[in-house]
Amino acid sequence: MRGIRGATTVTENTPEAIYKATIDLFQAIVTENNLAPEMISSVLTSVTSDIDAAFPAKPIRELADFEFVPIMGVMEIPVTGALAMCIRLMVNAEVGEVPQQDVVHVYLEGARVLRPDLAK
Repeated sequence: MRGIRGATTVTENTPEAIYKATIDLFQAIVTENNLAPEMISSVLTSVTSDIDAAFPAKPIRELADFEFVPIMGVMEIPVTGALAMCIRLMVNAEVGEVPQQDVVHVYLEGARVLRPDLAK
């Protein structure tokens, strides 16, 4: 079992922007780590306090074959100076014998600054 991290940002607090950013991030995590729905135990989504127009879990739940994956949403701790308009995912998945250092964490858009060592 491995935890696979990812983050992205949105430029506006609208359901459309939140859903698109979440799906782009989730699909990148799934693709980069060769995940199938049955490999995923759960997904934790979090948002910064400036994102409140929609739940990021919704578009993941609506993807074909992912409707039974447990997904939970939380709000990030409001730390002064933290990256704004940020959506984060923690995908817990059974990836077999993949070593921790070979897990591909995904950072997109403005969230690349969070982990420049891991962002592509």
